Amino acid sequence: MTRLPDTLLLMRLRTRQLLLAAQLGETRHLGRAAAALGVSQPAATKLLQQMEDQLGEQLFSRAARGMQPTACGEALIRYARQWLNDFGALRQEMAALRSGLQGTLRLGSVPGAMPQLVAPALAVYKRQHPAVAVSVVVETSDVMLAQLARGEVDLVLGRLTEGHHDDVFEARPLLGEEQVAVVRVGHPLLASGTPITLHELARWPWVLQPPGSPQRSRFEDALREAGVHSRIDITETASTVATTALLECSEMAAVMPASLARHYARLGVLQVLPVALPLRAPAIHLVTRRQRPLSPAAEAFVQQVLATVSEPVSKPFSEPVNGGPAAPAAGTKRRAPRAA
Repeated sequence: MTRLPDTLLLMRLRTRQLLLAAQLGETRHLGRAAAALGVSQPAATKLLQQMEDQLGEQLFSRAARGMQPTACGEALIRYARQWLNDFGALRQEMAALRSGLQGTLRLGSVPGAMPQLVAPALAVYKRQHPAVAVSVVVETSDVMLAQLARGEVDLVLGRLTEGHHDDVFEARPLLGEEQVAVVRVGHPLLASGTPITLHELARWPWVLQPPGSPQRSRFEDALREAGVHSRIDITETASTVATTALLECSEMAAVMPASLARHYARLGVLQVLPVALPLRAPAIHLVTRRQRPLSPAAEAFVQQVLATVSEPVSKPFSEPVNGGPAAPAAGTKRRAPRAA
């Protein structure tokens, strides 16, 4: 079959066909996808058949539970979603320009990057560029990288996780730090006057990320290596807000990056336990998509983040955390396959 030039094929594809592909990716059901677009099911069937004929590929197959995308269908769904996200970003930028602003910045960040990187960089950035409309989404790295791949954010301050590679993303290491154990101010462990060990910590309730998360896996590995095999009372959440709220009103302990712990210690909310955890978070990276140029607003923020990082990632953290031990040197590896 003769392969049509891309420009000619794009002229034949219709906007409704791409919208249908995106809806089928969400619903996996032709009737519901047609209803979402306000067309009849026969019309949606015709749109799909025309799209398969134009592309020369089977995109979906009928199954007992609806429409299942083929490998080519999955690729088309990703493209259609990216197209919708890019069009939405265009509309937002046009609206910003109409209102006198200078574009938009959609920023993704892991919680550990907020106190030491995002907040100080963004404070300076907004003073210098008050007309830029900024939105910040705080989530775990795997969620943020998926949003970056779909074009829902412009850049991410997080970590490369399993399944996300350098051929898709460009990542620059910025901040490496230790993980510390934290409790509420006035926790009995702080007044015990005796050395705190992992065996002692295992006797207290904990609030930890869900099973399978990198932080949870590293913590459980550390306990096993220390010979702790007893069952631990664990409340699970991936939310930093929920973790902090639970710590404030209970005897629970938690694990968090040192910079985040310092932030809550300055607010008088949490304290760091004087115990060295054999845990270390891989370096936080500035992550962007390869071959996707940044907008002027996003590029200006990248430059501000780089200016905010006054110490190289390889320099040791010599400052004790609220009485805790000094941290070891930060790693400089480019990829962190098991990061949170």
